Amino acid sequence: MIPCRHFGTCGGCALQDLPEAGYRARKRDEILQALSRNGFENVEIGEGISVSPRSRRRAVFKLEKKSGKTEIGFHAAKSHDIIDMHECLVLTPALFAAVAGFREMFGAILRDGEKAELHVTETDSGLDVAIRWKRLPTPKLVSEIAPWATKLKLARITSGDEILAELANPQIYFGKARVDLPPESFLQPTREGEGALQNLVLEIAGKSKHVADLFAGCGTFSLPLAGHARVHAVELERPALNALEKSARNTAGLKPVTTQARDLFKRPLGPAELAPFDCVVLDPPRAGAAAQAAELARSRVPRIAYVSCNAASFARDARILADGGYLMGRVTPVDQFLWSSHTELAAQFVRDGR
Repeated sequence: MIPCRHFGTCGGCALQDLPEAGYRARKRDEILQALSRNGFENVEIGEGISVSPRSRRRAVFKLEKKSGKTEIGFHAAKSHDIIDMHECLVLTPALFAAVAGFREMFGAILRDGEKAELHVTETDSGLDVAIRWKRLPTPKLVSEIAPWATKLKLARITSGDEILAELANPQIYFGKARVDLPPESFLQPTREGEGALQNLVLEIAGKSKHVADLFAGCGTFSLPLAGHARVHAVELERPALNALEKSARNTAGLKPVTTQARDLFKRPLGPAELAPFDCVVLDPPRAGAAAQAAELARSRVPRIAYVSCNAASFARDARILADGGYLMGRVTPVDQFLWSSHTELAAQFVRDGR
């Protein structure tokens, strides 16, 4: 393929120049090397799943107005300079098309020398935009922002905890469940990758009847799993749990879903709390879930579905589980971060002898 015009300067993509076979092999090798460093050899690596170009539905854009010109894009490689974006082979068409509008919008709003950061997510009801900057919400700022929401057809614009404009409630579907997203909600980077991971988790869960979904977010896995199993969703962020609860209540045909707000890094579920579950889903941040893995290693949970966006922390946690008696099954790479060094994966663990 012909690389993006910004390739080589933009820090977003580092591997666009690799041949397809070499690129896939590199992603696979990163997982194998991380596992090997933790004592795993002859691991079954499933056929990798890769998303399509122009499929990433969320992005963090950097903004700065300098000498009257407003730049928007990603940082340059190993730099805080902004590469003013005029092409992107990663973002969805709607997300990329919005860049020109944001450049115009913030060209009118920003003062010279002022910076901002936009967290933008494409939802089923439009773009959800969260602004991070030094400004405080004021009636004057709201009056400046509101016309741009209408002009650019943005679902919602927030700054901190304040809604500056809302033309539609940002929503997403997980299976048949519709979720009203809180501001700055975490979503999987792409719809394709999300669907692949959901299918892998459902396959690992199999006929499990009572599942604990740890680091559950807004219900990426909880809500599809609730189609056939009782689910207990644990997540630190209360707005995400509230959205999950509301969706579960309003979706017909789901099994019971319970929720718990809890910091699993500081207070992981212990063996007694894990005893009712015949499957646990783990989908932690990049740091992994070492404390929770240690408690799982002491438990008798029959099977675990582990979803990870960091091969190194996954391999470390896998070692903890293996030392506690779990057998690691197939590991399936899911490449949602195209042309970067990052790869997600899903893996199965079962209790030795189960």
